[in-house]
Amino acid sequence: MARSVAIDHPEATVREVVGNLSLLDRFLPIWIFLAMGIGLTLGALLPGLPSALNSLQVASVSLPIAIGLILMMYPVLARVRYQELGHLRRAGRLFGVSLLLNWVVGPLLMFALAWIFLPDLPQYRTGLILVGLARCIAMVLVWNHIAGGDREAAAVLVALNSVFQIIAYSFYAYFFLAVLPVWLHLGAGQQVHIAFWAIGRSVLIFLGIPLAAGALTRSIGVRLKGRDWYDIVAMPRIAPLALLALLYTIVVMFSLKGGVILTLPGDVLRIALPLLVYFALMFGVSFWWGRRSAFSYPRTATLSFTAAGNNFELAIAVAIGTFGIASGEALAAVVGPFIEVPALVGLVYVSLWLAGRLQFRSDGRAVPSEGDA
Repeated sequence: MARSVAIDHPEATVREVVGNLSLLDRFLPIWIFLAMGIGLTLGALLPGLPSALNSLQVASVSLPIAIGLILMMYPVLARVRYQELGHLRRAGRLFGVSLLLNWVVGPLLMFALAWIFLPDLPQYRTGLILVGLARCIAMVLVWNHIAGGDREAAAVLVALNSVFQIIAYSFYAYFFLAVLPVWLHLGAGQQVHIAFWAIGRSVLIFLGIPLAAGALTRSIGVRLKGRDWYDIVAMPRIAPLALLALLYTIVVMFSLKGGVILTLPGDVLRIALPLLVYFALMFGVSFWWGRRSAFSYPRTATLSFTAAGNNFELAIAVAIGTFGIASGEALAAVVGPFIEVPALVGLVYVSLWLAGRLQFRSDGRAVPSEGDA
């Protein structure tokens, strides 16, 4: 008989792991909220600030925003273990399911939710679709760690998503924004016409530059000091830069938006609702799929968080680079992390609760516990 394993006290487990997170990681939703408040305050107290920031542009790209976005992406991509892509054969079925969830189910679900919840607000709808197309490569490592997921599998999936985004994001964005609505006859008045290369340029700048810098940093660091030093010593020093850059970018964005955002609480709520539904559905479907596929709990958790999370840094970058800092697309994208962080923290508790309630055989085959219907 196969031996069963389960997490008996998930509430103790999550408290222990969360307690080991840095102050910046642990209270990220609060810092994001404060950054929004600081940006709004600066925009209100310094009327000339938005014009001054907008004047700092190169080829229509805002330098203050570009600096923040590139610094935000760099530590994330410096963390990715690209060499793990060579281990795909070890769990081909897991990665096949992950690719299907990330690059078929996720984008289609966000597209559907955006049109259902925002049929009359095309700018916000476009911003949400951009978020849905940007698959998670950053904070998923944190959520996966807290939930007791498979770290090696997560590293491979993050590397896989990174490569796929470089190759496919521009094509996906053009298809979902400019082609699919026409095919579905969703109305000429609600279509969004964009140039393929407008998105391609944003992806090249805001993902290509930090990807090259991150991969080079990792290659040099591992070669000079070794993998253990790089992952254990160097990365904890570099990693906070991503969140600090995110907060800086939010401050700049909200200072540019000024008091306009204060007049749109209803719009922010309408953006938040489809995001919450998306996170819940993607996590639930992925967890169910992982268990039905007889994956172990760590791999089921990894599958679920890598499918539910999104690379909001890239979505923000593309929205700003393509549509401008003052656009509704940019506002929808920046609401993303404010909703995603607390939502996925909550899903960590859900995952650990399920781990304590369900039993997973040591060979990876899931069976219901005694209380399961």
